[in-house]
Amino acid sequence: MELAQTMVIPLTENEDGVIRVGHTRVRLDTIVYAFNDGYTAEEIVTQYPALNLSDIYAVIAYYLGNRAAIDRYVAERAEIAQALRGETEAKPEYQAFRQQLLKRRDAMQQR
Repeated sequence: MELAQTMVIPLTENEDGVIRVGHTRVRLDTIVYAFNDGYTAEEIVTQYPALNLSDIYAVIAYYLGNRAAIDRYVAERAEIAQALRGETEAKPEYQAFRQQLLKRRDAMQQR
């Protein structure tokens, strides 16, 4: 019996340092959060049908073997996202748009 080649982990990093699964837009941290929340690979694939089940299993296996490094990556990405959110929310045009949406919501609720 001939064994298959060593499995390639289906992760790619873009120029912004974001790691995605396979050839999809699904980020590594999305899979890590779902897995840590107790979702199985089968449940994850139903939420993200662009993914292959085998890719999810490979990513989870890689995560379990490199948990500390990936947890650091996920924490760093969360910090970056929080900083960007803060910058966006501080912009006057964001505040104006938010107020416009809140007024529209209030008007809809009063009907």
